[in-house]
Amino acid sequence: MNSSIGSQHGSAVFTLPSDNEILVTREFAAPADLVFEAWTTPELVKRWWAGDRGEVTEAQIDLRIGGRWRWVLTANGGFEVAFSGEYREIERPNRIVRTEVFEMFPDAEALSTITFDESDGVTTLRILGWYPTMDIRDAAIASGMEGGLQTSLDALEALVRRVA
Repeated sequence: MNSSIGSQHGSAVFTLPSDNEILVTREFAAPADLVFEAWTTPELVKRWWAGDRGEVTEAQIDLRIGGRWRWVLTANGGFEVAFSGEYREIERPNRIVRTEVFEMFPDAEALSTITFDESDGVTTLRILGWYPTMDIRDAAIASGMEGGLQTSLDALEALVRRVA
């Protein structure tokens, strides 16, 4: 299958490897350990995750197997967007596997595998989301996930450039 869904501006590439998956790929001119730290440090998540869509009001991260995470933003329109889950695997600085729940739809838990592959100082970030059904996957796409993630990853890129 592996079709592209991208219609948004930004350098992340969104593809559909199977009926239950979304794969997001983006390169950063920064070492993997720095991109990993920005993904797993609450103070840093608060600086990039909202992109240009609002303000991150909560970034809880208990980075251990079985630990919980919860990220919340208050969007520019005044409504709250929250995601949470549990860490299943952590291989610093190369891989995180975690459950992911968009709290507005608590029965639609996804499994997210995030990899940070570095070569010559460039890190390729891959986020592979596995959804229980194609309908849930398609609902995630329809929710505005791509546009939101593009702006978040743009802000992450700006952050790691400043820190690097």
